[in-house]
Amino acid sequence: MAPFDFAVSIALGIGLASAVGFRVFLPLLITSVAAYGGYIPVSDGFAWLASPAAVIMLGVAALAEILAFYIPGVDNLLDTIATPAALVAGTLVSAAVMADLPPLVKWTAAIIAGGGAAGITQGITTLVRANSTAFTGGLGNPVVATGELGAATLVSLLALAVPFVALGVVILFCFYAVRTIRKFLRRQPKPETQGTG
Repeated sequence: MAPFDFAVSIALGIGLASAVGFRVFLPLLITSVAAYGGYIPVSDGFAWLASPAAVIMLGVAALAEILAFYIPGVDNLLDTIATPAALVAGTLVSAAVMADLPPLVKWTAAIIAGGGAAGITQGITTLVRANSTAFTGGLGNPVVATGELGAATLVSLLALAVPFVALGVVILFCFYAVRTIRKFLRRQPKPETQGTG
């Protein structure tokens, strides 16, 4: 495998894993549809991902997940479940699309880079939703859910079309999201300490 193809394969895996941090099942569904259509190859052991059954199963799961994030209270509960699920799904989707790489390289990159990327984006979205719940009483959460849905779709499609661009978008998102959250938290009034008189 040429070094450039090697890098593209890893960038594709990391891009899709990052999208998993926004929504667990939607990037897997997009990957499954792309694999089923022959647009991307999948690694040995992941042929099931390119099957009609996988497309249907992931389609149902993605739809249920999307709708559930619009239900107040359920969205915050889902974040606690989605965090470990995103780490696993990010690792698996990375390994699935890193075809033709030596197993040691593939699984090392999938666990560290894929799982790590999914964990970072999931952590940021969880923090954003928690702040939205705290400061808007949950009224802003549908806006957050819509943004996450759009990000999951955009990053997944970009990863398939132009993997390095998707990687750049994710890095910029993480940078600006962390910076915005830090600025927001600095502006919040600190609780006054009362003297003991």
